[in-house]
Amino acid sequence: MARLLYFANLRERAGVSSEDLTLPPHVKTGRHLLKWLGEQRPELADMLTNGKVRMALNEEIAPLDSALDGAREIALFPPMTGG
Repeated sequence: MARLLYFANLRERAGVSSEDLTLPPHVKTGRHLLKWLGEQRPELADMLTNGKVRMALNEEIAPLDSALDGAREIALFPPMTGG
């Protein structure tokens, strides 16, 4: 089981800041997670599949191709701007 954290407008659309998930066996990378999660949560699908979401695994930014094996915490971030 992994804790999935949503930030910014992902959190607003999901209606929750986090949820505990048991990932299916075919969800092996961040990209797989985004595809699967978009199917489970249609309200997030367009944001998850636009290629701009970033991910952190266990509090460290990770590429979407990273394996999710052993991840206790997965955070998803929409594009961010700064100044």
